[in-house]
Amino acid sequence: MTLFKGALALAAAAAFTVFPAAAQEAVSEQVIAADHARQGVASDGTSIYVIDNNAITRIAIADRRVTGEWTGDPALFPHLNSCTVVEAELVCASSNYPAVPQLSTVEIYDLASLDHTRSVALGAMPGSLTALDRHDGKWWATFANYDNRGTPAGRDHRDSFLAQMDDDFRIVRMWGLPEAVLERLAPSSVSGASWGGDGLLYLSGHDRPELYVVALPVAGGVLRHVATIPIISHGQAIDIDPVDTGLIWSIDRKSRTVHASRLPDLPSGE
Repeated sequence: MTLFKGALALAAAAAFTVFPAAAQEAVSEQVIAADHARQGVASDGTSIYVIDNNAITRIAIADRRVTGEWTGDPALFPHLNSCTVVEAELVCASSNYPAVPQLSTVEIYDLASLDHTRSVALGAMPGSLTALDRHDGKWWATFANYDNRGTPAGRDHRDSFLAQMDDDFRIVRMWGLPEAVLERLAPSSVSGASWGGDGLLYLSGHDRPELYVVALPVAGGVLRHVATIPIISHGQAIDIDPVDTGLIWSIDRKSRTVHASRLPDLPSGE
């Protein structure tokens, strides 16, 4: 009975109508300058955490004041990719990109002090860990491969996946990306991922100013493409605000700015 109810819940969550991308966009409501806006941003609703390769800066949203900083040894922290706030911790996806073999870790920080508290080595994985999120009591991760570098021979951007992981960051199941999304990501891959309050997963790439909204499929091994949403920022890691779930945080590397953008409402139905 439990498995049957779970299958029904998945089917309901996946029943969304594709919405024309040209009719909807994420509208920037706030812009915050941040020198370390190179890899991504996370939010706890009160502060944002701006992520660089081996640095994190906490900035108060209300007055844009820097309230905390962490800097790590580049030899130990070569490439922080993204972070998410989970209770009293900042949990970050990290990799050794563009080195091969691909070695990824989960780096965990105390939210109040920004002290690095522990590191979880993942070992051999199907790509570089680029994003982590906590949703529905589970970890969700994106693993990236690329066409040009940082990828073992025989793989390319099509070998990019969403994985559901258990509490010890072990993969439970995996899904491939839709062809329509892969075409837009090429030659790179997924850079950010964040679950929305609408039960949909929002993905970002490395270059294009757009978000890719996907849903878990009722059957099969490929995520379902729901919508593509234009956004002002050009890729990198994203985070939906945990307090205002209609707001998504993103960065623009070229201008070193953080943007808070209002997401459009996506209609649902059969």
